[in-house]
Amino acid sequence: MAYEELKLEHQLCFKIYALHRELMAAYRPLLDELGVTYPQYITLLYLWEYEEATVGQLCNALGLDTGTVSPLLKRMEVNGLVAKRRLVSDERTVMVSLTERGKALEEEARSIPSHMASCLFGDDETGARSLASVLDQTIRQLVETRKQ
Repeated sequence: MAYEELKLEHQLCFKIYALHRELMAAYRPLLDELGVTYPQYITLLYLWEYEEATVGQLCNALGLDTGTVSPLLKRMEVNGLVAKRRLVSDERTVMVSLTERGKALEEEARSIPSHMASCLFGDDETGARSLASVLDQTIRQLVETRKQ
């Protein structure tokens, strides 16, 4: 190889990609028990916290576009997890809220974050907080760099 810096083992993006794949594999059995996908899970996380949101708010919070969120919400609505309604004051705006079934999943999902943290760090809570801080900083840096 002509350039050492081009070796796959030196690529941060590949390490992050591999981590993403492993994380999704670890989440899969937990989310299968709930009957949701990862994008549906993060949508539920947001709605458990805020109770309702517009489609635009969900897109912004989850970092997804409407082309991804709209079919996702449609599947969640068919599965009885969310309800959608148009605002009377602005029919272009769709509000999304949890159904009773969607609310009930919160209790079932309660152990997922601690389970995932223990998969990554064992009993080291400081490691989880440190990684979260580094990831937040990295995301902010990438967003700022893209804006330039």
